[in-house]
Amino acid sequence: MKSLLSAIRESEEAAHFLALSGDFDLDRYDHVEDVHLASGIALEGFAGDGTGGTFFFCGDGGEERPILYADSEGGAALVAIGLPELLQLLLVAPWWRGCQKFTAEESHELAVEYVADIPDLAARAGRTATTLGLALPDEKDALARLRQVASGIGKDFVLILTEEGEPYEPLFAL
Repeated sequence: MKSLLSAIRESEEAAHFLALSGDFDLDRYDHVEDVHLASGIALEGFAGDGTGGTFFFCGDGGEERPILYADSEGGAALVAIGLPELLQLLLVAPWWRGCQKFTAEESHELAVEYVADIPDLAARAGRTATTLGLALPDEKDALARLRQVASGIGKDFVLILTEEGEPYEPLFAL
């Protein structure tokens, strides 16, 4: 079975759409600072965003590993358990970083902005999901899962700025 990372790299349309809407670029995987997890579990940067944020696989294994996102401003959170879950989030709620309260109203306001910029967002997300072999949850379920991961198991994934020995701040006010 082909990996999702390989499938993204092989599909120019999927890679472009994920970079455009989800700010998820496989060519930006070097974090701006030296970091490690307080637990000592391995980190592997595999994608990033245009603002200097990085997506990391945590631990050993493949694409099923937990995924931590660290922004360039000193915030971090566990955001998914496995790459399929992360991609589902990016496809149905690419505005997830702005959902600090995880309310439907907050998400709706952010969605309106995205759709204004990318009017065919839902259709392109659907095509990308099909290309990658993913079923898409609804927005409410994807954001509920993000909150569950970040506030549950995510509490055990504390990112440390290595040079200063200081932890990153939680990305969400949970």
